[in-house]
Amino acid sequence: MPAYMPKSKSDKWATPPSFYKTLDDEFHFNYDPCPITWNPEDPDGLTTEWGTSTFVNPPYSKVAKWIEKAHQEWKKGKTVVMLINAVTDTKAFHEYIYNQAELRFVKGRICFIDPQNPDKKQPSPKPSMVVVYKTDLPQSNGTEAQ
Repeated sequence: MPAYMPKSKSDKWATPPSFYKTLDDEFHFNYDPCPITWNPEDPDGLTTEWGTSTFVNPPYSKVAKWIEKAHQEWKKGKTVVMLINAVTDTKAFHEYIYNQAELRFVKGRICFIDPQNPDKKQPSPKPSMVVVYKTDLPQSNGTEAQ
């Protein structure tokens, strides 16, 4: 395994179907604001109203905006499940996730799928986590670690 894994040239990497199905079986998703089939003429998931149970595997190049939007939708009483890099030293993590969402750290590296070539799989260069904003979690404005 190489010591350095270059950044992908694309934000279009699909969630492995078995990984998605496990989450869907639990949360019964009814919306995906950034589907793999998204095109520039489609509605912008950052500006639309989300479903009551939303799955988000966001474009990682703009992940902070997606985290903030997920937090806003949760504040409206919705369930939001995000698959993102397990990066805990960011402003977005501390403002919108830490002490506000359930965190599930993924063991190993997820192999995302190239939608143009489904046989091509790309392991994530970073560990992943599932961030779960559930309607039964207490809502706060975030707290910084002391």
